[in-house]
Amino acid sequence: MSGHELIVLGGSAGGIEALSQIIAALPADLPATVCAVIHVPADGPALLVEVLTRAGQMRVVRGVDGMPIERGCLYVPPPDHHLLVEPGCLRVVRGPKENGFRPSVDALFRTAARAYGPQVVGVILTGMLDDGTAGLLAVKRRGGVTLVQNPDDALFPSMPRSALRYVTVDAVLALAEIAPALVRLAAASPEVGATLVSLPAAGATADDAAGDLPPPATSVVALTCPDCGGVMAEAYDGELLRFHCPAGHRYSRESLVEQQSRALDYTLWSAYNALSERVMLAQRLMDDAEALGDTMGRRRFKALATQAQKQRDQISRAFTADQGLEGEG
Repeated sequence: MSGHELIVLGGSAGGIEALSQIIAALPADLPATVCAVIHVPADGPALLVEVLTRAGQMRVVRGVDGMPIERGCLYVPPPDHHLLVEPGCLRVVRGPKENGFRPSVDALFRTAARAYGPQVVGVILTGMLDDGTAGLLAVKRRGGVTLVQNPDDALFPSMPRSALRYVTVDAVLALAEIAPALVRLAAASPEVGATLVSLPAAGATADDAAGDLPPPATSVVALTCPDCGGVMAEAYDGELLRFHCPAGHRYSRESLVEQQSRALDYTLWSAYNALSERVMLAQRLMDDAEALGDTMGRRRFKALATQAQKQRDQISRAFTADQGLEGEG
């Protein structure tokens, strides 16, 4: 049997630097296909291909929907698109965000595991929050090799730590050790691949042979999707609690908290701005009523301005208190 045919890498904050270092150490004739997802702003410049091309010898390609995959190539998604894998080809789609991201590491890893099973190597790199954990669990359950950058070696350790919390990984490696391990795995058959990484393989669990999706039993929860407002359901994937809505948006625990925080910030600031406009309008109408000698109207608009000012101040104090709490963590 041939070696591990597909290598998938995922990261977020600090991920471009980490991926560049890995690519710099991979040969141009690597006998495997490499796909990578790094979280970048949807409206940012599409420079990842150029950056990675300068970093190493491998051919770097921006994925196109339906594109056949080749060994010795690194594929990355265009901005604001998921990079998915089917047998022999790529899918590049603007599907629902996962964990608040498009592209999503989970989406790449999950489809890679489904398409290539034990011939996949999944690698989680530096990054914030926990995108990639569910995807790496899917790789593990389909018999692939799972590697995680050592959190102590990562610029941002949240993604590696989350993966280690929920996945029995095959090895935890320093960034400099990842490329040599990938070279060895690309040449090794899946049956022996897990023993070729530079750290001892971790013990597997009885659940590792299960499928890559959460158990079918889900329960509806009194939460709305931060992306579309749809009703949410939850399910445990092993110990990993995951949420999803009918539209296809998926969240891990930490990503849902983060997306809720963003939605709440937007809602509160919208309310703050609306109340500010109400204060200005009430004050303008109060001045107009005074100029017309409308005493009752002036009192009414003054009360409206005072009430709106108090409500706006309450929102302002809430933001101030929240920032104070964040500063203590």
